[in-house]
Amino acid sequence: MSSLLAQLSPSITNLIRLDHTHVLSAFHQYEIGSSPRLKKGLADKVSLAIEIHTQLEEEIFYPALRVVADDEMLRKSTPEHDEMRGLISRLRNMPVNDPAYDTTFFELMRHLMHHVADEETMLLPAAERLIPEQLAELGSRMTKRRIELAGRRTPELASSMARSFSAGALFAAGSAMLSGAHLLTRHRHGAGPLGRTRPGRAV
Repeated sequence: MSSLLAQLSPSITNLIRLDHTHVLSAFHQYEIGSSPRLKKGLADKVSLAIEIHTQLEEEIFYPALRVVADDEMLRKSTPEHDEMRGLISRLRNMPVNDPAYDTTFFELMRHLMHHVADEETMLLPAAERLIPEQLAELGSRMTKRRIELAGRRTPELASSMARSFSAGALFAAGSAMLSGAHLLTRHRHGAGPLGRTRPGRAV
């Protein structure tokens, strides 16, 4: 069963790329003029994602690659993680209305984008070239470990997700839910497509 799971799992390199995309997408929603609530939610969301991602890489990806890759290739990776952890700690201990909050968040993202560029142009292609037969099994291990790490931080994840929705996104989600409820109610009371009443049924 475990071997089948490994075969079906996304490769570890693709999971890492997905993590990068997820964090950068959240970053692109962060604007100087956004509400403090939204900025705090996005910063927390990004910080949690980075913390989980870096731990997964250090526990699973880097050790596997270190067996077959030149030490020089991985020399900067963990120190870069430590720099990002330091910036995350500063953000968490800083009020969102502090003038340095935006600057610190953007500094974190500069470090992240530099790190992502190195991984996606050097480390991930190297892994796909040197250990292609291990990538699915490593992806399976990363997925299992991610569930464990995220489970321990469920309240933080839920809180950051709730705050990271803009008012517009919340309004759109609420409108969609109301529309769905309205259609479901009409369906249960006998309305057909486009609001037409089924024969013999009162609306």
